[in-house]
Amino acid sequence: MKRKITLKQIARELGVSISTVSKSLKDSDEISTDTKQKVKAFAKLYNYRPNNIALSLKNRRTKNIGVVIPDIVHHFFTTVFRGIEKYANQHGYNVVVCVSDESYEKEVFNMELLANGSIDGFIMSVSAETQQKNDFSHLKEVMEQGFPLVLFDRVIDEIECDKVIMNDEEIAYQATAKMIAEGRKKIALVTTESYFNVSEKRAEGYKRALKEHGVDYDEKLTLVLPFKGVEESYIEDFVENKNFDGVLCVNEIFAVLLMATTQKKGIRVPEDVSVIGFTDGLLSRYSSPTLTTVAQHGEKMGEMAAEMLIEKLENEIGFHEEEDYRTEIIKATLIERGSTINT
Repeated sequence: MKRKITLKQIARELGVSISTVSKSLKDSDEISTDTKQKVKAFAKLYNYRPNNIALSLKNRRTKNIGVVIPDIVHHFFTTVFRGIEKYANQHGYNVVVCVSDESYEKEVFNMELLANGSIDGFIMSVSAETQQKNDFSHLKEVMEQGFPLVLFDRVIDEIECDKVIMNDEEIAYQATAKMIAEGRKKIALVTTESYFNVSEKRAEGYKRALKEHGVDYDEKLTLVLPFKGVEESYIEDFVENKNFDGVLCVNEIFAVLLMATTQKKGIRVPEDVSVIGFTDGLLSRYSSPTLTTVAQHGEKMGEMAAEMLIEKLENEIGFHEEEDYRTEIIKATLIERGSTINT
């Protein structure tokens, strides 16, 4: 009995793209006659059969994309959604958005709701509780049902799918190195729990910069804040009891709160303390002083995620049959403003 073969394997054997194989099997005019004959002959030889789930989905295509984001308040997620919607609308797709509110149960409910005939595929960033629970069965289930999935920002290594991420470790390294170049020797880190993979990557970049520039890492200079319900007293205690001259914060909310607290204590920014945050939102631009920040280019990330998903939908690949996944990396930019010294 001949082994079962997939579009990906046919493409690899013939040295063409999966899209070319898919279009050849559908007798597309975009593909040359010679290529179509080769693909069809190879598929027949190895008894290729298209995935029945994929065909079922094709027959009930909605032209809707389901987007599940953890929070609508944070500037970053709103810009990602804007990018998704812009690209999707340009290509004839509508976007249905749900907010998990960092809840595992709500995330599961949203995905079940959307998968019930409402959408053709998913774009999402996983919630804090999902990462904390380390339970990704609902993601695997929708993929097994034939829905293509693209993860962005908060991605899961255990889930094989298309992903769009930022160079978190490298940009955190650059931000920390900038403060070291200013002459800062006691640089603090304000972060979230380690199960946030993006925060963990940023912490790795921070530590690497310290090590490579000969600055000692002091665990006491790391403040871990909850992802919900951050109280100002947490930051007040940290500022009161720690002696630091630079701070890297993993988001702009933490950074703006820290700047306000230090200035209440009579500590000047940036003369006494440099502060850098992530996410170039309104808080960063209108804080006092304005915040030096990492621009995450959320709109570009959203457009890339939508492009990856729509490519799968248009070529009718990625429906549990194909494992030709890729990860795209968006390069962040450090925007210097008033909370750091020009170097």
